[in-house]
Amino acid sequence: MKIIPIKAACGITGFESPAATYTEQGLTLDELLIEHPSATFIGRACGDSMRNVGIMDNDILIVDRAYRYAHLDVVVANYNGNFVCKIIDIKNKRLISGNESEADIMIHEHDEFVIEGVVTRSIRLHKPSHLLLE
Repeated sequence: MKIIPIKAACGITGFESPAATYTEQGLTLDELLIEHPSATFIGRACGDSMRNVGIMDNDILIVDRAYRYAHLDVVVANYNGNFVCKIIDIKNKRLISGNESEADIMIHEHDEFVIEGVVTRSIRLHKPSHLLLE
């Protein structure tokens, strides 16, 4: 992929032609988005429980298992057999939704709970992808 480094202000017309300042840079989306390829998986968000942190229904999540999760990171976890994307509150042992209408989930000792990875990026598709058809 070749990158044309231009800045375009949304809502303002008449910005300079991309060809006027064209420079070619070698960069792939893999290099830009994935830091640890062998420890990274891609998932898809379902629902609107994380909308206040910018993750919407059907967004693509890039999840990195190489990162050591930290307090208040957005993570993907296996909680009692269900994959969830939430904010991890290590201090209070709970999962926080990014939507005020959903209650926090307390993590108890009897719960099956494993953090699968840290969400490092999310990507919004403005047109459906044929690769993600259900």
